[in-house]
Amino acid sequence: MDMLIWIGAAISLAGVLGLGWCILYVLKLRRLTLDDTEMRARMQRAVMINFAALAVSTLGLMMVVVGIFLK
Repeated sequence: MDMLIWIGAAISLAGVLGLGWCILYVLKLRRLTLDDTEMRARMQRAVMINFAALAVSTLGLMMVVVGIFLK
């Protein structure tokens, strides 16, 4: 079950890195001068990636918890 814990930790770390990317992407977007429709389109992309990264991180944390329970 140690492998499940380590794999879950790696998956969770990947999700956290995705969240960090979203933060940096939105900060970069705020500095640009874009029209409203272009800004909305890019922000929708960031929101979808943010949700995906959050789901990946949650899945990794669930794997860690299951691995600890089964240990």
